[in-house]
Amino acid sequence: QVQLVESGGDSVQAGGSLRLSCAASESFLRYKTMAWYRQAPGKKRTWVAFITEDGYTDYTEFVKGRFTISKDIPKHTLYLQMNSLEPEDTGVYYCNIFPASVADTWGQGTQVTVAS
Repeated sequence: QVQLVESGGDSVQAGGSLRLSCAASESFLRYKTMAWYRQAPGKKRTWVAFITEDGYTDYTEFVKGRFTISKDIPKHTLYLQMNSLEPEDTGVYYCNIFPASVADTWGQGTQVTVAS
């Protein structure tokens, strides 16, 4: 059974930093493209960053230069380093394969709140 457990969310001031973690299976991290997604209040869940099995990364325009996705396969963990946070980054953050649909298994997510 797929298990994805996100953590690290918090309430911070604009300009602050957070590092999110996602506990995932070794096989997912080694053989799948993995991504972080954000669901802002009242909006659909959208992808924010992804990392391929080979380590290639890409980001949505809004977070380029501020967020960094990485993975540590021996630790079974996917990370999202978030710097220079803005109020528009507020939302619940999830990790999953990329692309993922609503029909896929999702974790509980982790809440990030950025105050102006």
